Amino acid sequence: MITALITYVIDPSKVDAFEVYARAWIHLVNAMGGTHHGYFLPSEGANNKAWAMFSFPSLAAYETYRKEMAQDAECQRAYAHAKDTGCILSFDRTFTRPVLDGATVQELGL
Repeated sequence: MITALITYVIDPSKVDAFEVYARAWIHLVNAMGGTHHGYFLPSEGANNKAWAMFSFPSLAAYETYRKEMAQDAECQRAYAHAKDTGCILSFDRTFTRPVLDGATVQELGL
C-alpha cells in the first residue's frame, strides 16, 4: 500500500471554496479505486495550511489512477474549481508507507 500525504497552502479567505474541492476529491479518489482518509482543514493555529491523505494498493495502482483522472471530466471540473477560485496557493505531495497494525511491547521484544 502507498499513501499520499498532501500539504496545501491555501488562501485563508477561501477555506469554503477549498472545502468544496476537498469533498469532490474524497468522492473521486474513492470512486477511482483509492481509499481517501480525509482532508484536514485549519481550525486553530495556522489558517493557511490543510492536509489530505489517500491510499492505493500499490504505486502501479496510483499511476493508473493518475492516468485515468487526467482524462476524467469530473476530475477536471474539480481542478478547474480550485484554479477559478484561487483557493490553493501551492501544495506538496509526499508518498508514505503506512503502519496500520499495533503490537504489544512484548510482541515487539521491547
